[in-house]
Parts: sequence; structure tokens; C-alpha cells
Amino acid sequence: MNLLQQFQHFIKEQHLFSPKDKLLLAVSGGADSVVLCELCKQAGYDFIIAHCNFQLRGEESERDERFVNTLGDKYNVEIKVKRFDTTQYATENKISIQEAARALRYEWFEELVKEELAKDSIHHSPFTVHLLTAHHKDDNIETLLMNFFRGTGLHGLTGIPVLYGHIKRPLLAVSKEEILQFARENKLDFVEDSSNQSSKYTRNYFRNEIIPAISNVYPQVKENLQDNIERFKEIEKLYQLTVGNLKQKLCKQKGAELHIPVRQLMGFNNRALIYEIIRDYGFNEKQVDELIKLAASESGRYIESPVLQYRIIKHRHWFIISPAQSISAAHIVIEKTDRSVGFEKGILRLEMTSNQHPVTDNEVACIDAKEISFPLLLRQWKTGDYFYPLGMKKKKKLSRFFIDQKLSKTEKENTWVIESNKKIIWVVGLRVDDRFKVTAKTKQVLRVSLKT
Repeated sequence: MNLLQQFQHFIKEQHLFSPKDKLLLAVSGGADSVVLCELCKQAGYDFIIAHCNFQLRGEESERDERFVNTLGDKYNVEIKVKRFDTTQYATENKISIQEAARALRYEWFEELVKEELAKDSIHHSPFTVHLLTAHHKDDNIETLLMNFFRGTGLHGLTGIPVLYGHIKRPLLAVSKEEILQFARENKLDFVEDSSNQSSKYTRNYFRNEIIPAISNVYPQVKENLQDNIERFKEIEKLYQLTVGNLKQKLCKQKGAELHIPVRQLMGFNNRALIYEIIRDYGFNEKQVDELIKLAASESGRYIESPVLQYRIIKHRHWFIISPAQSISAAHIVIEKTDRSVGFEKGILRLEMTSNQHPVTDNEVACIDAKEISFPLLLRQWKTGDYFYPLGMKKKKKLSRFFIDQKLSKTEKENTWVIESNKKIIWVVGLRVDDRFKVTAKTKQVLRVSLKT
């Protein structure tokens, strides 16, 4: 099977794309991406070429751009070029040049894909847009080793994914030597990036120093590592299946929160399971230790995600993963004519009635209308708030009341109150203030009900 046949077989086997789809090829001008262009041409695919000029290598960067433009004439396809001030971007974002180039590259590619999809919607053409990169088998092996020595979980040992969203990598089963051989056979011109010879970059160090040194001891090292990647992929499938089943048994979704029983989770004594549960919320592997410590702490303690706006709160016998919300300063004025008021927790329905029958539902408040004056104020509670809980003649701070009610941290933060003349008349959904309760002398009742 020649390289073109391998290329076509891999695309079909991996279900990467179909002949009617539009392909956006990331082309640097090097042998890998030039061979990708030639294979797509010989296979009859519709493609356009995108080239990034990172302006890092002076005249060599300009040479690469000029060369890629000639490929547009050769293949009679559209060429898109973007020039980046990569050094400035890296400085402003305090990241390495390599990280900056990667971020800039993929951000622009994302824009190009969206542009092509927008054309699709306008013309109602039945195609999908795919971004193709020329990553090959040797790149995959280097990535595996880099991840291993950097420190990684099981997923990091599976190498570069063949597909990720609209990104497809049809050369991952092809070695660098096969690519160069195809270029020679088809008399393809390409440009060489002189920085590839420098081992100061991590990937180049593995490519130029580490792998050749290991090959002196294990001549089949590349084949063995590629086989390991395939094994790790199969192992990860089983791993994810097991983790998925455990997460389904342990985790209970309640609105925007995820509740996990502390004792059951800790009973597995498995750090990997903890990490798999918390990773989707922006928590890292180092925070697994923090969560284990949190399990033994008192209720109300929490840890925060360094990336996403989430917290894990210890509430009695549960871990609660919840969106981290800042205390809002929202104040909503309720006029006498209002019949419904919307706010974060739902809708308040208001009506005046003479019905004095007692109500036991916490989500309904019956207030002696004579004791209040409009406008009322609906707001989130704040530190220092107090009221007289129904049935009590002494005031109590809301913070203490919440402890008595065994509210979780998020339940506390989501508590609202209604006040009249700076006095709380109802802790919404929890308790009416005793000073405003309905009595035998009450003639008119303000009935407020909460609909969530």
C-alpha cells in the first residue's frame, strides 16, 4: 500500500471527513505540510491553505510566506496568511514563545473555520469544514515522551488525538521517513525551518538528542512507543467506562450543584477517581490532597478552582461542587401595585387578602398588612442582618439562624430577604418575622408566595 492509499484508508477508518467536505490545511511550508497538500490534491479533496507568519526568524519567515503563496498557484487554491507579533504577545501574556505561537495559531484557525461555516450557511452548501494539521507518527512519539517526563495522567500517555472537534490529523499513522520518501518520489519542493536543528526547544531536544540516544540501546524504540500509545488508548477506554459508572453512582446533580457523599468517595481510597470527578470543574491534580483534607474538616470549609468559577464545599456529610457566586448587591423595590416580582431564585407572587387561615408552607408568607409600609425591599441577606423568627420574642442573627437550619454555604449565599422600613419581614422561603405575623386582630393579609 503506497502512502496515498494509506492516507485514504486512515481517513476512512477513522471517519475523519468525506470527499464533499471543505478542508482548511495548516501549512508551514515544511515537508510535512507540503506532503499533506499533495496528498489532498491527489485524493481529490477541496481545500484551502492557511499560513502563519510568526515573524520570529527574520528573512527566513518571509521566505516561508513567499513559498506558501506559490503553493496557491501550484494547486489553484485560496491562500490565507496571517502575520503575528508573537514576541509581543508572549511578553504581554507572560508565556513562552512556543505557547504564544500555539495560542495565536489555533485562535486564528478557529476564526477561519467559523468564516467558512458562515459561507456554508449563506449558500446552503452541504459541507462541513475541517482543520487539518500535518502531525505525524514521530510527533506523536515525542509528545508521549514529553508528557511522561513532565508528569501526566493516563490520557497524556495516549499521545496526540487523531481528531479533536473540527481538528483532524490524517498523517498520524505516517512516519517522518515515509513523508520524506513521498516528497522525493513526487519531486516536491519545501522549506526547512532552521530552528528545528536547535535543541534548546524541548521538542527538538527529544527529537535530536533523547530518542537517538535511546535508539542506540533499543533500535525499535519508535515502533515500541507507537505500540504503547495504541495500548494506552485501549486501556483509557476501559478506564473511562469504569470511571463513568462510578461517577454516575456517586454524584447527584441538584440544579447547578453536584453533590457527592464524602464517606463513599473517601471509601474508594483512590486519588484518580477524585481527580476525574473534580477535573471538569477546573480543579487540578494537586488539589486532590486539599479535597482529602477537606473531608476531615468541619462543615462550611471549601476549596476554590484556580481556573473556573467553582468551589467544593464540605457540607455535613457531602461535598458540594457549586458555581462560585459573589454576594450580589442587587436591590429590588416592590411597590404596592406589584403582583409579581422576578429575581434570581424565581418569582414572587403578591396578593392582598382577608384570609387569615394559618399557612405552614415555608414558600408562602402571610404578613399583617397593617404592620408594613410600601415600598418593600427585596435583597440578598448580608452579614449583621437579624430578625425575630416566627414564634420567638428574641431577635436572632441570620448567620446563627442558618446554622440552626443546617444550610449549606451556597444555600446561605442564595438567601434573600424582604424588608419594610429596614426591618426584615420574611427570610424568603424560610421563616416569617414574628413581629409581622397574622393574628386574630389582623384585618388584611399580604400573601407572598415563592415560585421557583
